[in-house]
Amino acid sequence: MKISAIIPTLNRERYVKRAIESVMCQSAPVDEIIVVDNGSCDDTCSLIRENYPKIKLLHEPKLGVSRARNRGILNAKNSWVAFLDSDDEWSKFKNEKFVAAYSASCEKYNIWHCNEIWFRNGLKLNQKKRHKKKGGDLFKSCLDMCCVSPSSSVMNKKIFKNFGLFDEEMEVCEDYDFWLRVSIDESFGFIDEELVIKHGGHNDQLSKKFWGM
Repeated sequence: MKISAIIPTLNRERYVKRAIESVMCQSAPVDEIIVVDNGSCDDTCSLIRENYPKIKLLHEPKLGVSRARNRGILNAKNSWVAFLDSDDEWSKFKNEKFVAAYSASCEKYNIWHCNEIWFRNGLKLNQKKRHKKKGGDLFKSCLDMCCVSPSSSVMNKKIFKNFGLFDEEMEVCEDYDFWLRVSIDESFGFIDEELVIKHGGHNDQLSKKFWGM
């Protein structure tokens, strides 16, 4: 099973190496890594060119994370894509666990996600009951809050043919909009293991930009 990992980034020189290394060190390797730079003005691109020559590095003007993810999707050579935000990281076994779960499900689901570990400013956060993740029919759960993380998601590209790409008009909450559209008709596969580490607290997070998220 061949998977393309897509990492959108913007001025994440401090973090993107950690994200890339977590994909490169998978126990079951992905077939392709695509980093889409969304108009960085720091040394993000130089770092990637100098240290990771085999990575497909794409450049975009600063037009938002949706545009960056969509560019990655359209340039991915494989039928399956997995996303990773450039300030997060995968556990070593994320891809291996997904491939095994997909096979065990008799290839039932076209879209998957998993549990996560959350850190804020280096301190581990305890998730509340309302943050508990699950699989299957997620539409009603998605009405109350965004219950899927891009960094945990893996999907077949037929999902984008059926439900469209990420909305490039939305500066934030673009993933929430996408999960809502998909979950109306599509069931989600779920791996009940903490296979993604999310790092929060830094000032350039989009989730900090507006008070009314």
